[in-house]
Amino acid sequence: MKIAITGSTGLVGEAAVVYFQRNGVQVTRLIRPTTKMANYQDVITWDYQKKVIDLKRLEGFDVVIHLAGANIADQRWTPEYKEIIRRSRVDSTQFLCDALAKLRHPPKVFLCASAVGYYGDGSAEVEFNEHTPRGKGFLGEVCHQWEQAAAALESSPKTRVVYMRLGAILSSKGGALVKMMPIFKLGLGGNIGNGQQMFSWIALDEIPRIMDYLIQNPLAKGVVNLTAPQAVTNAEFTKVLGRVLHRPVILPLPAFAAKIMFGEMGEALLLGGAKVAPQKLIGLGYTFQYPDIETALKNLIV
Repeated sequence: MKIAITGSTGLVGEAAVVYFQRNGVQVTRLIRPTTKMANYQDVITWDYQKKVIDLKRLEGFDVVIHLAGANIADQRWTPEYKEIIRRSRVDSTQFLCDALAKLRHPPKVFLCASAVGYYGDGSAEVEFNEHTPRGKGFLGEVCHQWEQAAAALESSPKTRVVYMRLGAILSSKGGALVKMMPIFKLGLGGNIGNGQQMFSWIALDEIPRIMDYLIQNPLAKGVVNLTAPQAVTNAEFTKVLGRVLHRPVILPLPAFAAKIMFGEMGEALLLGGAKVAPQKLIGLGYTFQYPDIETALKNLIV
């Protein structure tokens, strides 16, 4: 099997490359011209902003996995950075899918990243699944446009398209958990806001396994939530993290402080959230390696 991956230098992309190469898959990285390529042997350069891509080299891949996009938690959401977030997802997806749709031999499967931000905010009493309508807010609109941008490829009878709505990613290699760990290890961690906002998560190691499952399963199509089956509240997550680290969790971060420190980004990512269920994955028979938050955190924190 031959797989091409965009966003291959990111947290999820690197995990996917390692997983598939270990399983004997030929992996090609689609990277921007500015990316340092010293350690990469099989690459295709592309630039969605300049509309540059080598169509001949794109021919014949069995699978294309599209993970490119600016980090939404990298900085405050100024109007300028919000546009970078949007364009890096929507414009790159449209350009890539338009290119793939022109091929004589397009990929049999196209996996496109998306996010559970699509659903907006919800309470612990309301469970969202793949059929839930789009929620309000910036993330919901971006995710909607992101998925719509693959229209050219989705209309192709030769390619099965899957939109992977990723939950918050737990990893010891990067992301929110790495930033939180030093604070919690000092015993200075606690709830954010009232702690009742929902946290729909997925362990990083689980994601490539799910990708592989989606590739192999011909019934996997359309939107699929990549979240663990047991979403938790922020308070529950905080409690388990403290227990795994053997540290108290007594110092909350008030909602107003999160808003002051992080602006709209903090309000959306830290004070918002929804209870998202992986209904399609469960229906397809996928067995989670990390079904609950304690199992995931114990695996990550050694």
